[in-house]
Amino acid sequence: MDIFSAFAIIGLAALVHASFQLSVSVLTLMSGHTIGTKKSRAKLFRLSAAYTSGAGIMSLLLLSLAVLVCLHIFPSGVTLGAWALNSGVALGIGVAIWLFYYRQRKKGTELWIPRAFADHLTERSKATKRSVEAFSLGLVTVIAELIFIIPSLMLSALIILQLPNEWQLLGLAFYVLISLMGLLIVWLLIGGGHSISKIQKWRESNKKFLQFAAGSALIVLGFFIYVSQVVAVTTGAL
Repeated sequence: MDIFSAFAIIGLAALVHASFQLSVSVLTLMSGHTIGTKKSRAKLFRLSAAYTSGAGIMSLLLLSLAVLVCLHIFPSGVTLGAWALNSGVALGIGVAIWLFYYRQRKKGTELWIPRAFADHLTERSKATKRSVEAFSLGLVTVIAELIFIIPSLMLSALIILQLPNEWQLLGLAFYVLISLMGLLIVWLLIGGGHSISKIQKWRESNKKFLQFAAGSALIVLGFFIYVSQVVAVTTGAL
């Protein structure tokens, strides 16, 4: 696989990660509470920066862990079975996103997560007053969506292992940067003075599209990996 194709796959996987809404939901809750308590814009900027940094660090740690695990399991190269398994997981999670990501019978942007945990995140976002608390909250929200970001992380890890050594760190950084796009856009909008209610209204109006796009992109990614890494190699060996 050439470097351009590898980075295109990593970018698509990271965009799927970026399309998930739990981290964005918690950021808007935290920002809304901070604005509601008459805190300064500088305070809001610091809290949002710390929160986004926490999400980025956790994404980097998870992807690095995935790369290390894959390197340990496949020291001589990724097997066809591993490509097939991860492609199947991506397809399955993509369908699950179509069906379960949002609470279908609820208005608003309620997600799939258990209500007790959602209530805990809501309370923590309201109680966040210091940068270190915002940073830890960013860490937790990424972990909370691990079940949905596993395919993106694992497929990206396998692709990064195919890159030349000098490109692998860039691959890690590229994934993390793209995966933060949703948070960065919301952060910039809030920092620029845009109303949180308008941001939330846009999210609610477009939640079906975001859900369909995330699931479809993951299915396309899984199918492409299967065809390019399993079918092509198998037929070429016959």
